[in-house]
Amino acid sequence: MGRSFAQIAFTPLVKEQQKKRGSRSQYDRMEKLGPPGNALTEYEREFIRARDSFYLATVNETGWPYIQHRGGEQGFLHVLDEHTLGFADYRGNRQYVTLGNLEHDDRVALFLMDYPSRTRLKILGHAAVYEGEGAQQWIEQLSTAADRKLVERAFVIRVEGFDWNCQQHITPRFTEEQVVKVIAPLRQRLSELEEENKRLRQEISDRAAVS
Repeated sequence: MGRSFAQIAFTPLVKEQQKKRGSRSQYDRMEKLGPPGNALTEYEREFIRARDSFYLATVNETGWPYIQHRGGEQGFLHVLDEHTLGFADYRGNRQYVTLGNLEHDDRVALFLMDYPSRTRLKILGHAAVYEGEGAQQWIEQLSTAADRKLVERAFVIRVEGFDWNCQQHITPRFTEEQVVKVIAPLRQRLSELEEENKRLRQEISDRAAVS
């Protein structure tokens, strides 16, 4: 765990809970001796680029948290540099809950999952929303020409800290594409066996006819 994430997440009340439950000394060492943890290394960048979805959390002006799922092609969440992420926001159900929350508080939390490898990455940051003429440069950078007409705005997130979670209790799940790729050799082998079986049946039939 990086110092930046710990300094944000471990508030005084959180630290009190850690003291009560015996984990404070461990995390105190992380806060003092851990890496800065606010600049995405190539490992984090590759992980983010490979994702086709993530969860985005915001908080409204009455204190209620809100979590929204975002999905797209792999790489739709762009790594702009070691401190910055961005994505194009497409036309949706027009509730604008996240948009309204960010007008009150620009702090966000991102939760990125890789279910097959049971890996998860948490990111804390500040989000800026770009719309209208001021968004065109961002929209061109964060979307493709084919779907650009569906983009309403751009989100740019300044990363303040991140943390990797352990694999415990993550149930592996696979996409249709991943399953197809894994079973492709089995399908090929099955096809070969079917052809071989067909050939052998024909040989047996031919021998029977000769007899």
